[in-house]
Amino acid sequence: MKCDVLTLFPDILTAYLNESILKRAREKELLDVTLYNIRDYASGVHRQVDDAPYGGGAGMVFKPEPVFKAMDALKEDGEPRRTVLLSPQGKPFSQTMAEDYAAESRRLVFICGRYEGIDERVKTLVDEEVSIGDYVITGGELAALIIIDAAARLLPGVVGDERSIEDESFSWGLLDYPHYTRPREFRGLSVPEVLTSGNHKEIQLWRRRQALKKTMEVRPDLITEDELSDLDKKLLNEIKSASLKDS
Repeated sequence: MKCDVLTLFPDILTAYLNESILKRAREKELLDVTLYNIRDYASGVHRQVDDAPYGGGAGMVFKPEPVFKAMDALKEDGEPRRTVLLSPQGKPFSQTMAEDYAAESRRLVFICGRYEGIDERVKTLVDEEVSIGDYVITGGELAALIIIDAAARLLPGVVGDERSIEDESFSWGLLDYPHYTRPREFRGLSVPEVLTSGNHKEIQLWRRRQALKKTMEVRPDLITEDELSDLDKKLLNEIKSASLKDS
């Protein structure tokens, strides 16, 4: 997976990219991330990248010129690219999108906005706008890292045990089931007996039930009755019945 990131603060990304799984992915040449400082493409002595908004209003707006110049420089190598603008107005990022980016053969370009907003004309350069949630953060750097991380860990060879990817939240349409490890009892809290029983069929059934229960409690919007198996529907009915008895 090859990525270019246009940012005013490359050090924010460097710190995260040089640690843990993403560092190993880059060392294995499974992930290639090139950072471009947008200020290097700004004009004038002070290399100004923002200005007051036309029509008045609070804050400053990211100027179009440095972004356009940076994109011109990127395109000189002739490689095909898919350009993403990180924006609160974009479509919500999801696991499905992470899978799409992981499979992308073109270089992915992430433009990290700052300030009150980015000049609307920059959007003529992009293929899509993406948001990581219904909230506003200081800049697009964290959003770019989240997307790169979520996509890169889906690449074969990036995560040590690829079975863990298959079992993660959202990969199977539900939130994840609870996880336990040693010690078996800790401060009066015990590991569920089924997990130490060695009965793999019962363990899988317990995990599915717990995933359905957690999803129903926290993210019921993820549960689509038409997409549930007969077993899932049976488990869900049992969970609902037990909940009614406890209430």
